[in-house]
Amino acid sequence: MKTDIKKAIENRRSFYAISNHTTIQDKELEEMIQFAIKHTPSPFNSQSARAVLLLGEHHLKLWGIVADALRKKMSEKAFESTEMKLNAFAAGYGTILFFEDQAIIEGLQNQFPSYSQTFPIWSQQSAGMHQYVLWMLIEDAGMGASLQHYNPIIDDEVRQTWNLPSTWKLVAQMPFGKPTAQPGDKNFNPIEERVLVFK
Repeated sequence: MKTDIKKAIENRRSFYAISNHTTIQDKELEEMIQFAIKHTPSPFNSQSARAVLLLGEHHLKLWGIVADALRKKMSEKAFESTEMKLNAFAAGYGTILFFEDQAIIEGLQNQFPSYSQTFPIWSQQSAGMHQYVLWMLIEDAGMGASLQHYNPIIDDEVRQTWNLPSTWKLVAQMPFGKPTAQPGDKNFNPIEERVLVFK
């Protein structure tokens, strides 16, 4: 990373105004995703996280799938503002899809039945860590990203379109690209109310 980890955490924001330009080579993007998936922790070292990088026509295809799915569920008037948002995501350079492999989670549930109820929860916690690590890496590379959740309405078509295993459960979509505008100021609630120390 070019900056220290505290700075990367501080700089990470949701960027909605992005272009279809990148600050790094595609190969670097691939290595960044592989790094995050490999080194981010998972419960029982289950390594259930999966990621798919969509670039070019594949990236555009995804947001077409999202638009078609939402158009069927919304009135024409309600869809107008949603379509503007989807077009902003499609204007980016690419999208990272995050999945959790349910076959691994179910295997752990069978192997450790006393933790059966908590493995899906731990899976989601691990998924969040993978998304956050990658978000910071993208920010540190000079790009902007946001985290979206159009699952489960697009799950089946996404799996079919890219021929993905049926056990991969989609948990998030991260459109990214070179920022064209900075996000607004971020407000913080008093930290003293959110962190307590006893010593």
